[in-house]
Amino acid sequence: MEACFPFLGVRKRRVPPPPVEGDPHHRNIAAAARTFSFEELAAATRSFRDEHLVAGREPRVYRGRLKSVNQVVAMKLQHLVDRNNVSTEQRNSEFLARVLMLNALRHPNLVNLIGFCADGNHRILVHEYLPLGSLEDHLHDPSPDKGRLDWSARMNIAADVARGLEYLHGKGMVYCCLRSSDVLLGDGDGYHYPKLSQYELAKDGQLLDGIREARDFPCTFAPETAMCGKVCRSSDVYSFGVMLLEMITGRRPYSPQAAVEDRDLVKWARTLLEDRVEFRRMADPALQGRYPFLGLEEALTVASMCIHEDPAMRSPIGAVVTDLARLAYDRSS
Repeated sequence: MEACFPFLGVRKRRVPPPPVEGDPHHRNIAAAARTFSFEELAAATRSFRDEHLVAGREPRVYRGRLKSVNQVVAMKLQHLVDRNNVSTEQRNSEFLARVLMLNALRHPNLVNLIGFCADGNHRILVHEYLPLGSLEDHLHDPSPDKGRLDWSARMNIAADVARGLEYLHGKGMVYCCLRSSDVLLGDGDGYHYPKLSQYELAKDGQLLDGIREARDFPCTFAPETAMCGKVCRSSDVYSFGVMLLEMITGRRPYSPQAAVEDRDLVKWARTLLEDRVEFRRMADPALQGRYPFLGLEEALTVASMCIHEDPAMRSPIGAVVTDLARLAYDRSS
């Protein structure tokens, strides 16, 4: 929904792109977050070659070692800004506001922003890099380099993801599009340390126009988000509940190869959640029965309270954190 400047009877001239440093907010943002040149980022990725690509869907993410900070980082490319478009100033401001917001969010379970690049038309966010890939990889990728997660690891990861959401909710923010692919894992002395990759953030209660992910992955979103684009803390809780079911069952939110009645994870789970006898049937076969039944029962109870169709009936994220923290560290449950 972008408009063009009217040509008020004057000849159109090609104006060179004004530097983003001209934005009055840039100096404050640059002081808060480190700035990188496009030349430095291009050198670290060999001009953004495919062998450095770690996420191909938009926005594309590349991995590279930056000499200036002496660490491997993840570089998230934003859309190039069209300087001939009237929305240029607005899009610059939105990018810088996003940098400022991400830089202010600091929590052990959020991927930290290291800095940004705003050279010419290039807009790139530079984040810390987590080497173990995503939670989705570890749940569904059978390759040898992706170790299967045992029950204890899954509950610890779930508890930490919930803590990350609790922090965001405390800041008046919602995650918007939580999926297992957005949970990245780091290695901490054998522990899979999870962090939310902060792919999309919005204000609590915000109405968003046309969330692409809600159309492409409707089974991961709360009904009110998929229907009208409303995002709030309770819709985050719903998406978390879907992800928790995914971790418990080893099933994807939507499995097109499954029987019609079993394709939607939430619909499949709701039927089985009505009968305690069916709970063992819901456990991921990859766990090979190595889980405490009481722990399974409690985890499924938490998930069921998250995916309630009525937003007012869903558990607040603080209660989810409390319940999962007990499951994560109670080895006898």
